[in-house]
Amino acid sequence: MPKRILITGAGGYIGRQLSVRLSEDYTVIGVDIRPTDDANHIQCDIRDPKLADILSEHQVSHVVHLASVLEASGDEQRDYDIDVNGTRNVVQCCLKAGVQPLTVTSSGAAYGYHPDNPSWIDESDPLRGNDEFAYARHKRLVEEYLAEQSRAHPELKQLILRPGTVLGRQTRNQITQLFEKKRLLAIRGSDSPFVFIWDEDLLRIVEKGIIESQVGMFNLAGDGALRIDEVAKRLNKPLLRLPAALLKTALAVGHRLGLSRYRPEQINFLRYRPVLSNRRLKEEFGYQPQLSSAQVLELFIDHARARGQL
Repeated sequence: MPKRILITGAGGYIGRQLSVRLSEDYTVIGVDIRPTDDANHIQCDIRDPKLADILSEHQVSHVVHLASVLEASGDEQRDYDIDVNGTRNVVQCCLKAGVQPLTVTSSGAAYGYHPDNPSWIDESDPLRGNDEFAYARHKRLVEEYLAEQSRAHPELKQLILRPGTVLGRQTRNQITQLFEKKRLLAIRGSDSPFVFIWDEDLLRIVEKGIIESQVGMFNLAGDGALRIDEVAKRLNKPLLRLPAALLKTALAVGHRLGLSRYRPEQINFLRYRPVLSNRRLKEEFGYQPQLSSAQVLELFIDHARARGQL
């Protein structure tokens, strides 16, 4: 039977690209909370139980769950409901409709931003998230739920992907917003390393997982990592290194005055970034990223400068 793939978050940055790519060879049904003119996209909240009916009606064989809250809305309960309860509903609808292959995009943020993170984080390292970062906390909670469901329902074939920072020719996200500033900010005494994954590599990995019905958990990152000073040099921007205590004070004042959405306890986002090892991606999943972290950043910079983003 030909594969019929449902993508949640199909109207998002990766969702749109993945829909186009997979539509070349498969029937793709896109689901997103936002309306669209695309006849193959259905407006549906991932928290809605009617998702099970959509899966059955369209005889879906594979689900790719991309939908999540990438930037905090200011309503923490709403964001939790979408990320965590939304994923729970997607899983339950898959079970009800008998859809077994489920690909979920998690994040390297699920490991958390901690001072004792290993130099290179492996998939066997614990998922600790951070309570002060809703995104990281939600990704940890989602993966804990997926692990529970894997034990309770081994017939559900889960492929969980943990990308580093995704960049491509047209990317605009929280990280690229930092790159657009007049200067980059760093914590004194911290290298703040970045690992990047090319969006095209991410698409190819998802497609390969579907074709081969792969299961497991895999970090997604290009080879190598870049320190914050190396990123600043490639962006041709000055780097301002501040003591942690000074930055905490500045964030406390800025947040209180409504000038910054970041709270002082969130400086660990800059300080202890998880550096993802891609060894298992290459050796076990069988995929070699086409671009290294450095090459991904250079590609983004070239295209961002051409359109005046940087």
